[in-house]
Amino acid sequence: MTILHGKLGAIPTASGIDFGVYTPDATSLAVCLFDQDGRETSRIPMRKDRSGIWSMTVEGIGPGQRYGFRADGPHDPQKGFWFDPAKLLVDPFATRIDRPFAYHAELAAPRFSSIDTAALVPKSIVETPTAISEAHARLFAPGGLIYELNVRGFTRLHPDIPEEMRGTLAALSHPAAIAHFKKIGASAIELMPVTAWIDERHLPPLGLTNAWGYNPATLMALDPRLTPGGIEDLANLTTALRAEGIGVVLDLVFNHTGESDLQGPTLSLRGLCNNQAYRHDGHHVLVNDTGTGNTIDCQHPFMVRLITDALRHFVLAGGVEGFRFDLAPVLGRSAHGFRRNAALLNAINADPVLRDRLLIAEPWDIGPGGYQLGHFPESFLEWNDRYRDTIRRFWRGDDHMLGQLATAMAGSSDIFAGECTRSVNFIAAHDGFTLADLVSHEHKHNAANGEENRDGHNENFSWNNGVEGATDDPEVGQRRRRDIASLLTLLFVSRGTIMLTAGDEFGRSQQGNNNAYCQDNAITWVNWQDRDTALEELAAGLSTIRQDWPHLGRTELLTGNPLPGHTFTDVEWLSPSGLPLGAEEWENPQGGALMMVLAHPDEVDGPRLLIGINRDDMEPTFQLPARNGHTWQDLVAETQLAGRLAVPPRSVIIAGELPLK
Repeated sequence: MTILHGKLGAIPTASGIDFGVYTPDATSLAVCLFDQDGRETSRIPMRKDRSGIWSMTVEGIGPGQRYGFRADGPHDPQKGFWFDPAKLLVDPFATRIDRPFAYHAELAAPRFSSIDTAALVPKSIVETPTAISEAHARLFAPGGLIYELNVRGFTRLHPDIPEEMRGTLAALSHPAAIAHFKKIGASAIELMPVTAWIDERHLPPLGLTNAWGYNPATLMALDPRLTPGGIEDLANLTTALRAEGIGVVLDLVFNHTGESDLQGPTLSLRGLCNNQAYRHDGHHVLVNDTGTGNTIDCQHPFMVRLITDALRHFVLAGGVEGFRFDLAPVLGRSAHGFRRNAALLNAINADPVLRDRLLIAEPWDIGPGGYQLGHFPESFLEWNDRYRDTIRRFWRGDDHMLGQLATAMAGSSDIFAGECTRSVNFIAAHDGFTLADLVSHEHKHNAANGEENRDGHNENFSWNNGVEGATDDPEVGQRRRRDIASLLTLLFVSRGTIMLTAGDEFGRSQQGNNNAYCQDNAITWVNWQDRDTALEELAAGLSTIRQDWPHLGRTELLTGNPLPGHTFTDVEWLSPSGLPLGAEEWENPQGGALMMVLAHPDEVDGPRLLIGINRDDMEPTFQLPARNGHTWQDLVAETQLAGRLAVPPRSVIIAGELPLK
């Protein structure tokens, strides 16, 4: 495995700053210094070595200095050369910038027809490197609850958080936010992108902005809108949450950048090392395995270095618990397809700072062979969209789903080999319908995105309970709340790590928009005032049950075999009659009622846990399995159960086996 060595970025020394930039095809390169008002004060030529790294020591300056680069050389975009000294370039290794990126047409203007872009581009800021050499011990263990949230949207409307803090990382460490994280039992919060991003060029004419951040302009510098204090803001958050036993996971985009396609802006990598940073086909055409115009070449030594340095920075300086990788097959993709032992994946697993971090892959992209669920290295957990679709389809009422439901709830052994599952189970995520919209909209409603409802997934396996969208009908509303409650319950009792998206625990809606990436407004802002507190209390109770009962929160795959020394099998699948499901019942196309009975994983023949599932509109009577000296208790309602139980329509119950007193 090859990693590019040599000093890169801006490194303070006793006498000044050492600058290092990788741009092997440039014919000249200069570091440009700026004052606090953005005026260029000097332009200093740099020297190139044999590896393609340009360097220069500038004396008499130190941390806080603003700077950028100008590169000259061939300009032939059809062959991948974009050199243009009129374009000020952000340091790819910058850890801080002085303001957010804003799209402007001049950033994408051809050479010789463009103005100087210094006034349009953020300046990199020199920071003192972190002195920490070892990462903190990891808090999160697989099987926990990950709470996914958008930093801006989560607190913009929170009435208990000071207005000046809302929409920033600092707001997430406010006592009101921490109280909610603890209430729902979050083991870690997963932050949607916090590195600096730029709007896609079609958004400003529509009066829209990127609200999610999945269009990065830098891979290491944080967005000043979220972190006005830079990496220190992230470190303060991770410290505050670690004190409460909660980790912080960053959702990172290392598959593409906001420099996009041939019509995209020149901001950083494109103007320095386009042919090395991005993948091209044999005709110098940008590969687009991401659907966003370009694809990062994660196997090139320079990009391996940049990405691993960024990850180390977030761990050592920011204190993060781990990472979720957007469109993660790109991390292991080359011209020959995806490989689980590709250069970048090997580098992450070999790095002493990174190898024990929480690593989560979104295991698909749109390139050839892009669906890689179950194929990542053993060190990675993986988002499991097949679990998502199975739960949705089963609860919607699709035929022949009973067996698939059992497999998904038992850890997806059809996907993950070995003794433990690596599944991250979720029913809804930032991308797609919210949980409330899933049960309220049969079709997406994305007109507000300005693309005539063409964007976003068409097949959501959703339903509307008889009325499309919002309604005042109390019966429809009750059915929807019951569906949400049942879906939450299925999630919390499933094997593997689980993920809940902020607001799904109390019925947050996006008005049927299943691709709300460009809605930095009330469509995506969490509405704390109107939340369904009964659902919120249910989610909190389910989380407590998951923590209190060792049968849950495990990653060992369920097999149907007895545990060592136990009388009971690790899982039993029973019909409402209390007998094991037979082949005819498993194959019943309309089958929608069953019991999942879990043996105690640690205590020999200890109390069992029962999940009773009734997807149907009928109210069948479940015969609970009997054991002398024991009874069953509904753990949500906290009521004793008789041997027979009428399970309400479209409901899920959790019962714990308790010894008689």
